[in-house]
Order: sequence, then C-alpha cells, then structure tokens
Amino acid sequence: MSNLTINLQLPRDLLGALNIPEAQLVPEILELLALELFRQERISTGKAAELLGISKWEFVQLLAQHQIPYFTESADELAKAVAHAASVLGN
Repeated sequence: MSNLTINLQLPRDLLGALNIPEAQLVPEILELLALELFRQERISTGKAAELLGISKWEFVQLLAQHQIPYFTESADELAKAVAHAASVLGN
C-alpha cells in the first residue's frame, strides 16, 4: 500500500476532549477514521484493518467495542440471504 502523508492543524484542547496523551493522537485519529469510513460503508473490514495494521478479526472486535454493527443487514435480510444460499446449494 502506498502511503500519503498529510499535516493537520488541530486545536491543542482536542487532546483534552480525546483524553489521550499527545503520542497517541495519530493512532487515535487513524482508528476513528477507519471506524467512521467503515460505518459509512466506504471501506471494507479488510481495508480498515490494513489501515490500522491489525487483523480483520481484531477490527471486528474494535467495531464491537465501539458498538458499530458488523452486519448492516436486518435479521430478515440475513434470513433471506441464508435461504437463498441454501436453495442455490440445493439444501
């Protein structure tokens, strides 16, 4: 993956709002960015995990910690997808 470097000017009191030390600011912003892009369905779990340098499973656990659903489909939609898959497979 090719990287892009950006400079951001942020108010210093943002550290207080995030309640983190300055050394953790970049990882925290990357995590928030990955979570939000996933929530907006703009990136996949794989791309989000790659951005954070973690496994897909670790990203799914991060989603749970932030109460962001992994599945965006309703229970009915998931049931229909499972029924369709079963019919295609001949079960």
